[in-house]
Amino acid sequence: MAQSVNQQHPISLYLKIWGWLFVLSSMSYMVDYLQLQGGLRWGLILLFMLLKAGLIVSIFMHVAWERPAVKLLLFLPPLAILILIALMAIEANYTFLSRLVFFSQPG
Repeated sequence: MAQSVNQQHPISLYLKIWGWLFVLSSMSYMVDYLQLQGGLRWGLILLFMLLKAGLIVSIFMHVAWERPAVKLLLFLPPLAILILIALMAIEANYTFLSRLVFFSQPG
């Protein structure tokens, strides 16, 4: 069933999303306020950042109402880039560790 071009979304939806963005931003600030450190700090900051970005993209940029083909077109290339970056990081660690072993041997 095709959507009408002049479809209006209820204002309550936008108010709920603004509320969630406020809550997620507050939780993000609490990470600094509680002085969390290390991987937990960065994991929580990234989690809250991705959740807020997902809400903004899906609701305010109307991606939630797009066809699945458009969603794939938007999200598949960045996912492929992230996978390639992860593979490059794994190879870089392997190369670094191999050089440490090779250059630390006497003679």
